[in-house]
Formats: sequence, C-alpha cells, structure tokens
Amino acid sequence: MNLDYLGKRISGILTILPANVSRFDDEAGNYTFPREKTMRLKPLMGFEEHRIVEDGVCVSDLCVHGLRSLFDRGLLRKEDLDAIVLVTQSPDHFMPPTSNVIQGLLELKRDMICLDINQGCAGFEIGLLQAFALLDQASINKVAVLNADVLSRKTSRQDRNSFPLIGDGASVTLVEKDPSGGRIHANIQMDGTLRNALTIPAGGFRQPSTAATAVPEDDGSGNLRAKDHLVMNGQDVFGFVMTEVPPMIQSLAASAGVAMADIDWFLFHQPNKFMIQKLAEKLEVPYDKMPGNIVEKFGNASGVTIPTNVCLNLGARLKDERFKVCFAGFGVGLTWSSILMDLGGLDFCEIIDY
Repeated sequence: MNLDYLGKRISGILTILPANVSRFDDEAGNYTFPREKTMRLKPLMGFEEHRIVEDGVCVSDLCVHGLRSLFDRGLLRKEDLDAIVLVTQSPDHFMPPTSNVIQGLLELKRDMICLDINQGCAGFEIGLLQAFALLDQASINKVAVLNADVLSRKTSRQDRNSFPLIGDGASVTLVEKDPSGGRIHANIQMDGTLRNALTIPAGGFRQPSTAATAVPEDDGSGNLRAKDHLVMNGQDVFGFVMTEVPPMIQSLAASAGVAMADIDWFLFHQPNKFMIQKLAEKLEVPYDKMPGNIVEKFGNASGVTIPTNVCLNLGARLKDERFKVCFAGFGVGLTWSSILMDLGGLDFCEIIDY
C-alpha cells in the first residue's frame, strides 16, 4: 500500500536509553554452549554491549523521563502538545492505555488525543503515519510519537538466539504542520500468516501466564526459554527481510520519482549488523549510507533502533543540514514499512540516559 502526505515535518528527535550496560563477554557463560563457540558470534552479529532496564522500569518511566527533559529545557511546551501516539509491545498494563498513563503523570491538558499502537520493528514508521494523519485535523498542530519497549524483561537470559541482541529504550519524535514542507512518500505491508516468526506465546488471553508457562525449556538447539519469553525464528526472519525489504525500498523510490543514488541516508531498523550489511549489498547501497552500528552499542530495541540510528549517526548535524532519508522497519507481525522524506532543521536530535 502506497501512501503520501504533504505539509508535515519532523521537528525533533530524542532517544532515551537505560544507563545500565550489559556486555556480551560477561553474558557468554549464561548459555549452554561452549564459550568459544558463543564468542564466534561477536564479530559476525555485532554483539558488543546492550542497554537493559533495571528491574521494575517500564515504558512509561522512559517516556516520561524524555518528555520531562524536553519540557525542562524549553524544547517543548506542555500546552503545545495535541496528541501522543505511543508505539509499544510492552505496555505498563493491559489497561489503561500507557499513553494515558504518561499523560496523567505529566499532567498534560485534557483536550488531546492519547493513542497506543501495538507494533514493534516497523513501529517508528507506523507511529509517523498515524501522526501525519492526525495532523490533517485543524485542531491538531503538534504530535509526539513515542516509541518504547522493555523487551529484555520478556527475553530469557539463557536464550543465545535472542538475548544478546535485545535492548531497551524509548524515543520522542515531534511531528508538526509545515505548510512549506515537501511531499512525504510511504508504503506499508503486512502478512499475518507469518506471525509466529516473532512471538511471545504466553501472557495474553489466548494462553494466560501460569506457573507452567514460566518454566524454561530447551528449544532443541540448546537455548532455554519459557512460553512467557520472546521466541524468534532467526532463519525465517532473515529470509523474510532479504526477500521483502529490497523490493519495498526500490518501489518506494520509484513511486517518489527518486533515484536510489539521490537518497542521502538509509536509516533502517537494525536487527543485527550482519542483516544490515546484507541488505546494503542487496540494494547496492554503500555501507556508510546505511549505518549498522546500533546493536553493537545499544542492542535491538525494536522500532526504537531507527530514532537511535538518527541521533547517533546524524545528531546535531540535523539542526543545520538537510538530507533526503529513507526510513525502513521490518519484523514482528510480520510487518514492513518505509518512508522517504526530507529531514533537517530539527530543534534537537540527541540521546540521553535514563
């Protein structure tokens, strides 16, 4: 599905990462595999260290910390915020919506929209698409798109398939009306028949958590996880990404009338370093135009990897410079989406610790 928008812009991006650092070298002894075999994954996958929340830290804690930082520094006024769009797979509660929790904790105005969206790897794009749609309303001028996940709390520390790459984090992306803004092109696709490639089997109403679902089991290849934990079929995900993402990006560029060579940055979701390099090769994009350095520094925090990517690799340059960028997210759902737009003139673009 192709989409396009006019008269909107991103005005600021803030990434909030836990200060707590967990290192791959220190975790290697947690797994049932020989340490030497485990360490071979380090250079291939880009495993170095990742950011993990302390016990009890939730999505609302990270988002409130980020928004308060913006309020305190005069980068955002409470009264100017007309909507919160929170994209997360790890809400504070089944109910109420976590976006309402954030609104209440910050004592924001009542005349606003608070919306939760259950999405993950493509969540940054989906949050932006929702914000663009909201900005078509006369009464909405500024939207905060919050991406946040604390999936380390639902990942087995004895699962070498998932835990070394998982990270926690949040981001605040401000989106607002811009009458002089250029056209924004986007596309999105979903395939629920592949839903089990990335899943947490237990914990919802289909299979409630019990004492039995919390018991770790060997998956047959040496990883120990419970039904309450994240499970990822790495081969299926890799095959999906290599098959579906390149034609999505090529189609987006073609529909926008933009040559691939004219795109300055490909700022993609980062499952791991290996997958990003293979995507760059398949798209014939230079590695330095498609950064792949997020998992090795911070871990894979689902959709948050994209704003983290922007803040780490472009940062303050986006205050004065302007680039044509392609965002792309792909994963859980399975869902894949991309956006092509001009990005620059931001009020802020930075990473802070929680």
